[in-house]
Amino acid sequence: MTRCISDENATERVVQCAPFVEEGCVLGDVFQSEAWFANLLAHGFERPPRGHWALPLPSRSSEPVHLHLMQESSAGSLCSLSNYYSCLYGPVGSTRAIQDVSVAQWQAAAHALRQLPGSSVLRLQPLDADGAWLAGLEGGLRAAGYWTDRFFCFGNWYQPVPGGGFADYWRQRPSALRHSVERGRRRLDRAGGAWHIDIIADASPGLDACLAAYLAVYAKSWKSPEPCPDFMPALVRMAAREGWLRLGVLWLGEQPLAAQVWLVCDGKANIYKLAYVKGQERLSAGSVLTAALMQRAMDVDRVLEVDYLSGDDAYKRDWMAMRRERVGLVAFDPRRLPGLLAAGRHFAGRMLRRR
Repeated sequence: MTRCISDENATERVVQCAPFVEEGCVLGDVFQSEAWFANLLAHGFERPPRGHWALPLPSRSSEPVHLHLMQESSAGSLCSLSNYYSCLYGPVGSTRAIQDVSVAQWQAAAHALRQLPGSSVLRLQPLDADGAWLAGLEGGLRAAGYWTDRFFCFGNWYQPVPGGGFADYWRQRPSALRHSVERGRRRLDRAGGAWHIDIIADASPGLDACLAAYLAVYAKSWKSPEPCPDFMPALVRMAAREGWLRLGVLWLGEQPLAAQVWLVCDGKANIYKLAYVKGQERLSAGSVLTAALMQRAMDVDRVLEVDYLSGDDAYKRDWMAMRRERVGLVAFDPRRLPGLLAAGRHFAGRMLRRR
């Protein structure tokens, strides 16, 4: 548990918590951790997968590295243990241990994969296109006789943190965004009640109240109800135990107006969920809260990168300076009829789209 103190001024209170770095955590691997996959499997599916396997990957060390795979139905393909809650997918374990592994070792992993149900067709997503493990697996699958292809998943906006921290970052933002946040703060000051921001980073006494506030804000926002209502409460509590949680709530008096869930691990802050109360847009509560969490991540947690995760929403360009793409990998086993038929449909459709 991290130690928290309270820092108050006239309008804003941020629960400041000591920066947390998990031993062995690599940049951005929240979505490649056993804790993430356990929570997703327990709470993140409307129907549980028919089967779930951990496929060992070749490694240059004694540390195990594996992929979590699943089959959603008896007739379904083999795919990554991921869905609409997943912003990145990859192996659990040190990715450094699988660098420079030979094609023959990757080919052996592909032969092991072929023994799993549904392996006539393999589909993994969303992936870091530049990941060394992905190139290795793709080469091993081809060596084992699979036909492979990559496809676009979504755009991903992110922000490397400048040397001067939040102050430098904020000076680099568009003037329209900076003025919007300033106006929002002034309007909150004039809104008839004191406003403040809480940021919870562990399983402190304030966690339950801020989690309830997040759920209340989400229910009053423009967003559709969660398909798996137990997922976010379980994720928040799991992230609090792991030290990843940054749960921010902006309050006007006793009413929560905006709430966000960030996941911070060893140098990377992931902006996972955000919502504000519909009808209160003029107060810019969401933008004011984002700025506060951004300052916290850059100046207190001292992250190297802030990631807006999935989607090319226009507003993300104001907050982030860089864009990359997340991709998917599909592989077909032409030695089996289901794989051959699926490959025919896939590559024929791709050819027609190009025309």
